Amino acid sequence: MGHEVEKAALARQHEIVVTIDNPKEWEERIEKLKQADVAIDFSQPDQVVGNIHHCFDMHLPVVVGTTAWQDHFEEIKKRCLDEKQSLFHAPNFSIGMNIVFLLNKQLAKYAEKYGYQLSMAETHHIHKLDKPSGTAVKLANDIISVNQNYNNWSIDVPAEHTLYIKVTREGEVNGIHSVAAESPADKITLTHEAFNRQGFALGALAAAEFLVGKTGVFGMEDLFGE
Repeated sequence: MGHEVEKAALARQHEIVVTIDNPKEWEERIEKLKQADVAIDFSQPDQVVGNIHHCFDMHLPVVVGTTAWQDHFEEIKKRCLDEKQSLFHAPNFSIGMNIVFLLNKQLAKYAEKYGYQLSMAETHHIHKLDKPSGTAVKLANDIISVNQNYNNWSIDVPAEHTLYIKVTREGEVNGIHSVAAESPADKITLTHEAFNRQGFALGALAAAEFLVGKTGVFGMEDLFGE
C-alpha cells in the first residue's frame, strides 16, 4: 500500500518528504518527517498506535488505513481531541467500498422489514493478519445498528441473532466483500471486489488533502459530506 500511495501522490503533484518502514527509521528520519503536512499510515496492527502517537508528538495530521487497532481507538480519540490534533481513519479507503457501506445499511433495513436473512463473506490475500477484515467488521456493525434481528456477529458456526461472516484467505486477493439477503422467494447479493490497490491509495490521498488545516477526528462520511 505504501508504494501505491507514493505513486498516486506523485501523480497528483504531491511531494513525498520521507518514507518510514521500521522503528529505526523513526529515529533516523524524524527531522524530515517534521517537514510534512500530513502522514499516511498503512503499517501493521501492532505498530499503528505507536505511529499515531509519534505523529501527535509532532502535531502532524495523520491518515490511518491500518485496521485491527480499534481497542485503542478511544485512547487515541481522547488525545486527538484534547490536544486539538488531526486524525482521519477508515476501515477501507476505496470510494467504491464506501458507496457499498451506504447501500449496505439500506439493504439491512429492508431485510428486517421484509423478512430476509442476512449473511456475509469476505476474501483476502494470505498475508492479511486480521480476521475478519476491518471492512467486514464495519459492514457487520452497520447491519446490527439498523436491523434488530441481529445483536452480534461471528466467524464461527451461525447462531440465532448472530450475523455469520465467512472468512477466506487465499492467494493474492486484494479484497472481496459480500452481503447476502435471502428469503424463501429470492436472494439479493451486494458485492464489492477490489481489482488492485489503486482505489485505496486514491481514497487515502483524498483524505490527506481533506485533513490539512483541520483538527478533530474524521472518517469517510466527512469526506463524502464535504
